[in-house]
Amino acid sequence: MIRVSEEEFHEMMDRAIETIPPVFKDKIENLAFIVEPYPSENDLGRMGLKDKHTLLGLYSGIPYTHRSTWYTGVTPDRIILFQKNIETYCNTIEELREKIREVVVHEVAHYFGMNEEEIRKAGY
Repeated sequence: MIRVSEEEFHEMMDRAIETIPPVFKDKIENLAFIVEPYPSENDLGRMGLKDKHTLLGLYSGIPYTHRSTWYTGVTPDRIILFQKNIETYCNTIEELREKIREVVVHEVAHYFGMNEEEIRKAGY
C-alpha cells in the first residue's frame, strides 16, 4: 500500500480529469470533484454498504442524461474519491495514478447516466 499527501492526491486527480476526452469533458458542467479519506456513514447507507474500506468513489447528483430545462440553480453534483481506500489498492505511484484515473472515469460514466453493468462492460 502507498500513501501520499492530500495535496499530491489532488494533483493526481486533476491530471486524471485532464485525460477525459474533450467530447465528454466539454459536456461536464456543475460538477465538483472532491477528495475524502473515507466514505461517510451517509454515503455507505445510500450505497447499502457497511464497510467503509470498500468504496473507492461515489457520484452524487442528477445524471447529465436526466437533465432538462428545469435543471437550473441547483447545487453542483459531486464526484468523491476516497483517498485511503484507493491507496490501499496500490503499491507504487504509477499504480496510484492509474487507479485514480480509473475511479474518475468510472464516476464520470455515472455522471453521464451509465449504470454499473454498462460501466463494467466498458472496462471500468
